[in-house]
Amino acid sequence: MSGADQDHLTAFLEMMAAERGAAGNTLEAYRRDLQDFVGFLQRGGHALADAQPSDIGAYLRALSEAGMAPASRARRLSAVRQLFKFLSSEGVVADDPALGLAGPKKGQAIPKTLSVGEVDRLIEAAHRRTENTRGRDRVRALRLNALIEMLYATGLRVTELVTLPRSVLAGDGRVLTIKGKGGRERLVPLNQAARTALDRYLSVGQHGEDDVAPMLATKYLFASRGAEGHLTRQRLGQELKDLALEAGIDPERVSPHVLRHAFASHLLDRGADLRSVQQLLGHADITTTQIYTHVLEERLKKLVFEHHPLAARKGEKAS
Repeated sequence: MSGADQDHLTAFLEMMAAERGAAGNTLEAYRRDLQDFVGFLQRGGHALADAQPSDIGAYLRALSEAGMAPASRARRLSAVRQLFKFLSSEGVVADDPALGLAGPKKGQAIPKTLSVGEVDRLIEAAHRRTENTRGRDRVRALRLNALIEMLYATGLRVTELVTLPRSVLAGDGRVLTIKGKGGRERLVPLNQAARTALDRYLSVGQHGEDDVAPMLATKYLFASRGAEGHLTRQRLGQELKDLALEAGIDPERVSPHVLRHAFASHLLDRGADLRSVQQLLGHADITTTQIYTHVLEERLKKLVFEHHPLAARKGEKAS
């Protein structure tokens, strides 16, 4: 990568961090995507400053021919658009070559989720572990039980959950203040089941269980003896898959993100509105929450089929 292009990319990423509060993982994803794009330009003898719409189109075609999924190509194009919007505002390019460029068509993906019964089986399996273990194994079981209850009760992102500080409980225990993507704060209510599971976990070590105390001596709510001081998202994912086997559920269908989807889907299915779910999930834009509209559509169809007068007449004739 040329020195000028590297400088432009660095300046863009610094802006994303400073002005938009982009997280480290987000910045790294932008860096990878944009370095790939700049590399493509350079192989064609071009730099960012002289890129044309045809160059971006050629890049997208190359990604398609390489078998990249439409959603991934759309993400790459989004990064390229934001980069050129920035370069245009900085006067690096006179005309934005990405302006008005159509992206790949994406099918509306329906989020993977679990039924209410399946979530209940997971929670029951987690609770059984707390009754059948001792010592440090019981600490881990209580921690996992609290994590599952909180995931399903709040819909938190897995990173938000595992990095919760103990100070989050300093105020009203019924409501948590969560700092999410971009540093945005939101209030998330905590139901009684989750509070009970959390209290059971936090009470460990207070009754003479000295051998487990070191496991809890960190600033994080979900402590771990690892270098981070808290349970990692990868470890939580593996523990959920192990628990799924005990609950008789295909482990490939279970992950922290799937429980986040279950939280949103089950709320909508029982009458919550899309805007409220958006706020609870911490989505900056309601278009992100609209992946759950299939739940609303099913609920409306059920409402009409079960309660419309014509549906009742049809049932009378059939009988």
